Amino acid sequence: MIESIKHRIAGMLPPQPSTALALLTLALAVPAGLILRSLEADLVLPAFSVLLFCGAALAVLFASFMRSARNLQGLTLWDIAGGLAITGCAASALSEPDQVTQLFEHLFERRSDMQQE
Repeated sequence: MIESIKHRIAGMLPPQPSTALALLTLALAVPAGLILRSLEADLVLPAFSVLLFCGAALAVLFASFMRSARNLQGLTLWDIAGGLAITGCAASALSEPDQVTQLFEHLFERRSDMQQE
């Protein structure tokens, strides 16, 4: 059962790592632009850290379903995932705890306002 699901998902993914990298870049660039345009300056860094962690998780999924080799001389999707995770850690370390609290309050207030309408 699980193998058939993995086989189906692997069939939907792009065959080349460069195509997967282009899709990953697009999947991160669009939300990054929305974050820059819609959030206050204090909330951008914590939001970027969340986005980078999600991007790292997406890169891991791409790499595992594409059965990407882990120990190659060149750059792999596993390396990209590690770089995104480290950058997410740096962004979260540079942001203040108050900013993270404000980000989640901002997101939950917006969500509760949408549900009330």
